Amino acid sequence: MSDLKDSYDIVIIGAGVGGGALANTLAAPGRNILMIERGTRLPREADNWSVDAVFHKRKYAAKEQWRDKNGALFNPGTYYYVGGNSKFFGAATVRFRKEDFEDLQHEAGIAPAWPVSYAEFEPYYARAEKLMGTHGEAGIDPIEPPRSGPMPFPAIGHEPEIAFFEKKLREKGLHPFPLPIAIDYHPGGTCIRCKTCDGFACKIGAKGDAEVRLVNPALAKGGVTLVTETYVRRLITDPSGKRVVSVELEHEGQVRTIAGKIFISSAGAINSSALLLRSANAKHPNGLGNNTSDQLGRNYMAHNNTAMMAVSPFKKNGVTFQKSMAINDYYLANKERPYPLGNIQGLGKLQAGMLTANLRWIPEALMALFSERSVDWWLMSEDLPDPNNRVSVDPDGKIRVAYTENNLKSHGELVKVWTRHMRSLGYPIIITQKMDITVAMHQCGTARFGKDPATSVLDTNCKVWDVDNLYVVDASFLPSSTGFNPSLTIVAQALRTGEHLLKEFGETVAATPHPADGRAAA
Repeated sequence: MSDLKDSYDIVIIGAGVGGGALANTLAAPGRNILMIERGTRLPREADNWSVDAVFHKRKYAAKEQWRDKNGALFNPGTYYYVGGNSKFFGAATVRFRKEDFEDLQHEAGIAPAWPVSYAEFEPYYARAEKLMGTHGEAGIDPIEPPRSGPMPFPAIGHEPEIAFFEKKLREKGLHPFPLPIAIDYHPGGTCIRCKTCDGFACKIGAKGDAEVRLVNPALAKGGVTLVTETYVRRLITDPSGKRVVSVELEHEGQVRTIAGKIFISSAGAINSSALLLRSANAKHPNGLGNNTSDQLGRNYMAHNNTAMMAVSPFKKNGVTFQKSMAINDYYLANKERPYPLGNIQGLGKLQAGMLTANLRWIPEALMALFSERSVDWWLMSEDLPDPNNRVSVDPDGKIRVAYTENNLKSHGELVKVWTRHMRSLGYPIIITQKMDITVAMHQCGTARFGKDPATSVLDTNCKVWDVDNLYVVDASFLPSSTGFNPSLTIVAQALRTGEHLLKEFGETVAATPHPADGRAAA
């Protein structure tokens, strides 16, 4: 077996955004931290940028099946690699808005207030943006929350086709703004501004994913051991049930236990819940952290997402990097509706074969013609927490995701509003694809944090209420999904939790390095 030790001070399960940010915060020479990753390092290879490999053959997606609420098997769009799902994200690193931290009335119900305010979160957002290397420009989006400083890097700018849209949208009275995005696009950076960013892995390491921005720098600091291709079966508590004493894992074909003092699950909102549920014992018959509230696994959210291809028969769109602009005019109550509809942002340039991987009724040759003449958008609306939308583990060990979409009227209206705008700008052919349960990239909410153990799984530092040394640091903690990618917020919360742990250790928090100093080669 590998050089795994029998005991570590801190065990982090998952090397994605949450685990990576936490390891980055805690790493120091001489510290004894184990980071466990279920997958491998994703190889940098030609298939990283292949539509056929990524979308048709699903070469990189997890090789497992989950069940939906009816028991039907499906192949989830989730990824097990160092870096987690962020290896394939579109690199949008957007702060949640101030209103997202408060009770927010939607047409379908209320998105609940958070146990912490935006003002309390803001310093961690600032550090998270620096850690991720966010490009953007503050002060343009009219609903942007207060900031303590500028973006770490300037906005990447628009290519001519997107600049045209910005001008026309402003003429319509809208307020497009530069999408905050974590790519290595600045003097000395490695980004070549290609069309294979959103939905693809970056074969040149220019995307600010968790491997590049968080895990590799943590390993470079020292004190962190990364072990890959290792599956965590369960967490084992002491007889009192108050403390986790070890983790049972499968590594190199063998089962063994590793002891530790502090345990952190950062396996993602679905797999963290599944792990805690699998860890049930006599003191925790319904899973770790589920004795008081029965909230573990509940309130699963994943956003209402639609990809839109707006096509002009008369002109080609020569844009390559399209994901540079966003629109929040409909994010809160607006002139169209007295309730929020959602966020609109540029979608990484759609290519022939991407949508037809799911829309098989459209010939691929036709989609190739369309993609040459389209401008593409990602429309994202909030889905609301529902305790009946839940993650569970079936008797045979398979994960079940019982999910019924909600807040669909608002999302449908957002699609209609944006369709109308696109047609008015000379793009009469509109093709949309609503994402379904198989898209698990924005999973969140299954172990919400709060101030009351009767209604939450975690306290505001993301410690499990019922277990003294167990934390969950990934998108599980989100009490609401908002209308933005959760990655930056996960990093910010990981920094909060890391700061809490350092104080528990009696240490001070080191300043987050400037992004130019924070990278480490893969």
